[in-house]
Amino acid sequence: MKIVFSKPSIPTSGALVVGVLANRRLTPSAKQIDHRTRGALIRAMKSSRFKGNKDQVLALVAPAGSRLDRVVAVGLGKAESLTEKNLVELGGVIYANLAMTGSGTAAVMTDEIKGCPVEAAEMAAALALGARLRSYRFDKYKTKLKAASKPSLKTLKVMCSGFNQAREAFNVSDKVADGVFLTRDLVTEPPNILYPETLAQQAKILAKLGIKVEVLGVSQMRRLGMGALLGVAQGSEREPKLVVMQWNGASKPAPKSGPGKPAGKRKSASPIAFIGKGVTFDTGGISLKPSNGMEEMKYDMGGSAVVIGLMKALAGRKAKVNAVGVVGLVENMPSGKAQRPSDIVTSMSGQTIEVLNTDAEGRLVLADALWYTKERFKPRFMIDLATLTGAIVIALGSEHAGLFSNDDELSGRITEAGKQIGEKVWRLPMGKAYDKMIQSQAADVQNISSGGRGAGSITAAQFLKRFVDDSPWAHIDIAGVAWGKQDSNVAPKGGTGFGVRLLDRLVANHYEGE
Repeated sequence: MKIVFSKPSIPTSGALVVGVLANRRLTPSAKQIDHRTRGALIRAMKSSRFKGNKDQVLALVAPAGSRLDRVVAVGLGKAESLTEKNLVELGGVIYANLAMTGSGTAAVMTDEIKGCPVEAAEMAAALALGARLRSYRFDKYKTKLKAASKPSLKTLKVMCSGFNQAREAFNVSDKVADGVFLTRDLVTEPPNILYPETLAQQAKILAKLGIKVEVLGVSQMRRLGMGALLGVAQGSEREPKLVVMQWNGASKPAPKSGPGKPAGKRKSASPIAFIGKGVTFDTGGISLKPSNGMEEMKYDMGGSAVVIGLMKALAGRKAKVNAVGVVGLVENMPSGKAQRPSDIVTSMSGQTIEVLNTDAEGRLVLADALWYTKERFKPRFMIDLATLTGAIVIALGSEHAGLFSNDDELSGRITEAGKQIGEKVWRLPMGKAYDKMIQSQAADVQNISSGGRGAGSITAAQFLKRFVDDSPWAHIDIAGVAWGKQDSNVAPKGGTGFGVRLLDRLVANHYEGE
């Protein structure tokens, strides 16, 4: 879908969208249209339950007094309550209500609204971003789609005063949407197409944007002592990979480093780091999962997909920050070579791990990826993302991602960014008492709790904390939010891309141009 911006004017064809405030208060554009259609909009509202509440939609098909296909009134709610987040979601609602109607073009009229904290140009850019996000489709493997099953909407025109300003703002957020779409593509690909080698190849494409991409293979990881990551991968015919992505967009370049060489000491140029779990398919290994729902385990690489999508977003919009993305890519399969429950492996940190359950594999991958990132880059902070535990789904459902951190400031900033853009996180507690639950009789630590199913997400975070030392760190468990069971305002059913916009906003709020 093509999105364009222009000055306000009433179109003569296609669909037209206007806003209505709470209690059926017409915006200036809505008043114009009501006048053009001889009061049809007000009559339609009076004969319906449409009140102008947030996200309500009322469509008038082929209204008298115009040659438009339809006029769509969308509820804005109270003017003083309109936020960027609400407007992005409204843009998605608009697209969802127009995409399959048969109209090839649509125009959205935005106005300066008294009492609204968002200016018309900002409003237009936010609506356009929401429409773009909601327009995502993954149908590359559908060979018999009929035209009627495809979106008819090809062009969306967003009209406002200051449309050039709106276009400039959207051009930035559109690059972030590119990163979201890449993340959604990656988590949606089938596992026979996407596995460690091919996922690494997708990351290497980012070099076109100026990102330095390195791919470490088995021999390099073995020399580095990554026994935890390699242990997960040993049951699969697919070789594991560790992908390192560096974006140096700050005014001061990041200190030089190599695969075995730590970064220099210039703190002002030290990178921020994002680490992702990339289990391209998780059978559970020898601790085999039940067959029901196992097909969903293709998106167990969701954390790595977010990191790759975020790096694309940062480079695409030329973020003024030095950022590192590290993703550990493995396939967890049962075979004669597979890791066994009760095996003991030695991580890159030197800590030994007793593997009591081979289905608690993501934390093993992250253990080596976190330590590698800490040692090589000495980052200002590390944030890891992973579809790590089913326990977080039980606790938070699909409304929030789980947040764990050893740093109150970092945690607060992540939470703030999530509220701003609608990707919500909920911080859970950590503490030494939980460490007792993962004490091993035979090794330094065991990979699951010995205390039953209680605090499963917390003990997983306590495990990861052992591999960050004193580095400021946050762990985001996205198991409940990486894949949508139904459509949302900004994403169709399937991969959500949760985390890309969240972390991009975190960077934009606090870490650019320092």
